[in-house]
Amino acid sequence: MSDLHQLKCEACQVGAPAVTSSEAEVLLADLPFWKMERRDGIDQLEKCYRFKNFKQAWAFADQVAELAEAEFHHPTITLEWGKVTVCWWTHAIGGLHRNDFICAAKTEKLLSD
Repeated sequence: MSDLHQLKCEACQVGAPAVTSSEAEVLLADLPFWKMERRDGIDQLEKCYRFKNFKQAWAFADQVAELAEAEFHHPTITLEWGKVTVCWWTHAIGGLHRNDFICAAKTEKLLSD
């Protein structure tokens, strides 16, 4: 993994620049199994994590929630039995910002710590 997980999210407001498709491609190369999805016209980063049971999935979802609060950047977290799906995107710009890739990298790091 790159050093992306070591960066801090910057404050992002309406009008902040979205990543270009070429920037997104480069950043995505450092995020194994993450994919870009387009929902309701909004590009998002998504990854599904699998666990042995609900309790492990729940614990991971809690870690992602703590990360989101620490970065003040909040994803969609879907918790199911043995599965957590995380979607990062920047609400203020209706698309992907560098912050989303930073948070995706930090999400990956949660499993290796």
